[in-house]
Amino acid sequence: MKTVITELLGIEYPVIQGGMAWVGTAELAAAVSEAGGLGIIGAGGAPASWGEEQIHKVKEKTDKPFGVNLMLLNPEADAIAELLVKEEVKVVTTGAGNPEKYMEEWKKAGVRVIPVVASTALAKRMEKAGADAVIAEGTESGGHIGETTFVPQVVDAVNIPVIAAGGIADGRGMAAAFMLGAKAIQMGTIFVASKESIVSEAYKNKVIKAKDIDTKVTGRTTGHPVRCLRNQQTREYLKLEQAGASFEELEKLTLGGLRKAVVDGDVIHGSVMAGQIAGLVKDSRSCKEIIEGICREMKDVVLSQAENIGR
Repeated sequence: MKTVITELLGIEYPVIQGGMAWVGTAELAAAVSEAGGLGIIGAGGAPASWGEEQIHKVKEKTDKPFGVNLMLLNPEADAIAELLVKEEVKVVTTGAGNPEKYMEEWKKAGVRVIPVVASTALAKRMEKAGADAVIAEGTESGGHIGETTFVPQVVDAVNIPVIAAGGIADGRGMAAAFMLGAKAIQMGTIFVASKESIVSEAYKNKVIKAKDIDTKVTGRTTGHPVRCLRNQQTREYLKLEQAGASFEELEKLTLGGLRKAVVDGDVIHGSVMAGQIAGLVKDSRSCKEIIEGICREMKDVVLSQAENIGR
C-alpha cells in the first residue's frame, strides 16, 4: 500500500505508531516496524541514556526503519537531538514545542523530521523550516491533546504530506483520514493493547473493556489537557479542577501517574491514557495483525463506498 509517506520513510504501509512515553519502548517500536509500519520510541521525559539503550535494542530486533519521538520539554532534549544524529535514526517526530533549533543539524544528517502540530500556523512554520511532513493530531487522541480536529485545514495550508492522528482504530477511520487529504495515519491506543506492548495487563484490559463514554479530559483549566480512561484519579482531578485548585496541586495528583498505570498496573490511581476510540479496541492482536487488518479494511471500505456511489 504505497503513498508519498511510505516512499518517504521506506515503509510498507502508511501507518505510524504514536510516540507514547512509557509505552513506546523498543519492543513495540520494533514490532510495528517489522510489521511494515513505522515504529516509534517514545522518549517522553526519559534521559538520553535510556533513549540510546532503546535505539540499540530496536536495531537488534529489526533492520527496518524506525523513529524516535522527542518531547521538546524534556530536560535532555539537546542531548537526545544529538543522539539521533549519532545513531543515524531515520525519523524523528516531535511534540510539545517547536523543533526549529535542531532542524539544520537533523536535515544535514538525513533525518526525516515530522513535527506534531496543533495549528495550521505551526504547520506552515514547520514546512518553511524544512519539515518533511507534519502530524495533525486531533482532540480525539489519548494523552496530551489539542482542542480541535483540523486535518483538512492543515492539508490545505501546506504542500508537504500530512499524517492524521487521533480517533483512528479501524479501516473506516483510515479511509476517512485519507478522504480528508492525509497520506498516512498515526495510531496509539490500539497499539497500547497489542500483544507486543509491554504495558501492564491491567492497562491493556482497561482499554479493551472500555466503552465509548469512558474517556475523560483533565487539565483544561491549566492549558494542558490530557485524555485518559476514567478512574478514581480522573474523578479526583476533575473535582479539584472544578473547585479551582492550583496548578501545583493538580500536578501533584498526577505526578508519575502514567508510570503507575503502565509499569505497576495501577489503573485506579494511575493515568490510563487512551483515545476516544478505546471503545473500538475489542481484543489484543499482534502489530502485524493490526496493521495488515486495518489496511485491508480500508480497501474494503473504499471499494464498498465506491459501489454505493455508483448505484
